[in-house]
Amino acid sequence: MKPPLRIAMAGLGTVGGGVVKALSNPELAERADRKFDVVAVSARDRKKDRGFDHSAMVWTDDAAALAKSDADVVVELIGGEGGVALAVVEGALNARKHVVTGNKALLAKHGARLAALAEKNGVALKFEAAVAGGIPIVRALRESLIAYGVEAIRGILNGTCNYILTQMEATGRTFDAVLKEAQGLGYAEADPALDVGGGDTAHKLVLLSSLAFGTIPDQKNISVEGIEGITTEDIRFAREFGFRIKLLGIARRTAHGIDQRVQPAMVRAGTPLADVDGAFNAVMASAGPAGRFFFEGRGAGEAPTALSVIADLVDIARGNFGPSFGRPATALRPLIPADPGAASSAYYLRFEVLDVPGVLAEIARHLAESRVSIESMIQRGRSPGEPVSIVMITHETSQASVERALKVIATSDKVRARPCMIPMEAA
Repeated sequence: MKPPLRIAMAGLGTVGGGVVKALSNPELAERADRKFDVVAVSARDRKKDRGFDHSAMVWTDDAAALAKSDADVVVELIGGEGGVALAVVEGALNARKHVVTGNKALLAKHGARLAALAEKNGVALKFEAAVAGGIPIVRALRESLIAYGVEAIRGILNGTCNYILTQMEATGRTFDAVLKEAQGLGYAEADPALDVGGGDTAHKLVLLSSLAFGTIPDQKNISVEGIEGITTEDIRFAREFGFRIKLLGIARRTAHGIDQRVQPAMVRAGTPLADVDGAFNAVMASAGPAGRFFFEGRGAGEAPTALSVIADLVDIARGNFGPSFGRPATALRPLIPADPGAASSAYYLRFEVLDVPGVLAEIARHLAESRVSIESMIQRGRSPGEPVSIVMITHETSQASVERALKVIATSDKVRARPCMIPMEAA
């Protein structure tokens, strides 16, 4: 058996503690032909019960100092796009130590540069845990789905948002009420903005897009919309039309560049992505002639995320590692963005209007002037002078055309709120 793989852990929270405990499984040493020894750790509170004995491990309060330990691999599970996390990863790579990280924000911002540093020093930078918890989607895009190339990725990449939308549909409660419940259950942070605003999904999508299309991770050319504006009314209407609302991260190759977007979308009920409930994640990758591949699993939590970290550690122990993004860092190309307005689909539109004569005709006229045609429509209630909802599904049209019409419609004194626009996804 080979000498043990010596590991330093930066961060001993839920996932870090789970990794240390799982590494005691003797089957891992059999599979890797070497043992795994955690030799150094760094965390905030030495006195906290971590669920394992760390007395034999070197403890440092300065996580960046782990680069000077005798570890072969540094595991970074601190989080954040800069600061201590960046210092840990840069220091370890410069010290010619392999790095395993679950830090999507760090990689979305610095991924290409860190990948180049790893290659320069002949070490691995692995990040399976950075996207979708225990789902092996990074490995699939980097190693498996490469024969024909990837045309598109659509994914539910944030369990908090999926839990909220699932519960709003199941119970009829408002976004605010379900969010409060999710915070109580630990599914949502005290400050949930990164999750519900779409930022967390965007970080993950940037990494998947880079893996799929061979581009430098690009956070600048991505449109991001969260779920804060989704109402129980939208969810009820979606069900009536045979759809469910999901927050999707979408990256697709077009004739004019790569389209990256995070947005609520109508997904037809009964399809794989529509059936993903609760805090689960899922990714669908379209791989040309090979067809579609669907991955689903738990997107967060101790065991699923530790699973991904350990998979990367086993690869390193076996000597199985190559370029972080599937191509040498020097071969990663700048992303050429597609025009967001050129995206084409059918759209769900909801207008909150005063129930007065002529309002429907006015809306229809503005849509027609922008060459947006209507496939179906629902108008409920008859309360003269009071706000009511008019809901429409358009035929396939460009996003720019719909946005142009809505901009004009929103100025009407008969429209009481900003019109809601949700694309219909074929996934």
